[in-house]
Amino acid sequence: MKTRKPRTKSAKKQTKLPVPAEPASKKEHVIALLKQAEGATLADMIAATGWQSHSVRGFISGNLRKKLNLNVQLAKRADGQKAYSIT
Repeated sequence: MKTRKPRTKSAKKQTKLPVPAEPASKKEHVIALLKQAEGATLADMIAATGWQSHSVRGFISGNLRKKLNLNVQLAKRADGQKAYSIT
């Protein structure tokens, strides 16, 4: 029969690894993109979140405009692309 060596408190503290910080949420990523000076295209937001286009547009309409009451504008850039931005 094997006997275990009892762990001391110091041994337990040494084996604990620091918990990494939670990454920013997708919501925070989208808001950061929209706050940029040039705004963000639909393709930029799709790439950042992995959502489909209708999900991004629904998020902008439902969460940002209605729930958070943010003023999200859609405008054409100088290069011809449409970009959303928070004003």
